[in-house]
Amino acid sequence: MRMQAIIYTKYGPPDVLELKDVSKPTPKDDEVLIKVHAAGANAGDWHLLRGTPFPVRLMFGLRQPKHQILGSAVAGTVEAVGSGVTKLRPGDAVFGDISENGFGAYAEYVAAPEKVFALKPANLSFEEAAAVPVSATTALNGLRDKGEIQPGKKVLINGASGGVGSFAVQIAKYFEAEVTAVCSSRNLELVRSLGADRAIDYTKEDFTQSGERYDLILGISGYHPITAYKRALNPGGIYVSIGGDGKQMFQSLFLGPWLSMIGDRKIRSLLSQPNQADLNFVKDLLESGKIKPVIDRRYSLSEVPEALGYLEAGHARGKVVITVNHDHSDQ
Repeated sequence: MRMQAIIYTKYGPPDVLELKDVSKPTPKDDEVLIKVHAAGANAGDWHLLRGTPFPVRLMFGLRQPKHQILGSAVAGTVEAVGSGVTKLRPGDAVFGDISENGFGAYAEYVAAPEKVFALKPANLSFEEAAAVPVSATTALNGLRDKGEIQPGKKVLINGASGGVGSFAVQIAKYFEAEVTAVCSSRNLELVRSLGADRAIDYTKEDFTQSGERYDLILGISGYHPITAYKRALNPGGIYVSIGGDGKQMFQSLFLGPWLSMIGDRKIRSLLSQPNQADLNFVKDLLESGKIKPVIDRRYSLSEVPEALGYLEAGHARGKVVITVNHDHSDQ
């Protein structure tokens, strides 16, 4: 059996991606075969596509990509199950993060372990559900686990209007924090609508120079020097770095622990690892209406190169999703 998938065999810009016919996967004993209805585009996809920063190549292939189909956030229906699968059944609508299992969401079908999926929130479409894994769980991990968020704490989210940021604003409000959102002029109303108590336009004001102090700063693809974030923290405050360029990652991973030993302000990096418990936690928030996905643009499977180009440009409001239409018969 064959299927269509977006393939890349070398690192480079989005035009190295090709739509091709490939073999349809067969689920192993502990796996389910998912008929993909939608996939979420994430910053990690274009880092893997470009092979940057360099540590990406150390992990996923030095000269060429080890996994040829990108995509980690997926929503679809269970098509078949392996002999060891106990909870999911064919026909179940599910969503999940397959980044620890070889990626592969930019395809008509993907096989991955049962344990990485949860039942799709009943009140979400497949496109909305695909926007959730990776981004919402990353926001949750950054705020709750690394950031130790508490009710009443002053939280600043830098990069508040993007995929992770739009969830972070809502999740921080769920934890009853006082939220300041940093974004561009055109997104001020968006972050306010998501619950931000205050919105700062970074094109007009540098929050690290204002003298204001925060208990927790979430830096999503941050661009300020790590010392500037530390300066904007209250005593006992925590800065959590999520993503960014090679320089930002180096500062957070290597300078952060050292700076954390000087004084009582902490610098932490988040390398989020998917797990079913976090996915179910986020699912409950979605079903109860506490949070919602914000979708900027939808692309078809053949338009993945355009989707990743748009995402890499850094101006997406909320999430970019890929809709997979099964409008041709399996071969």
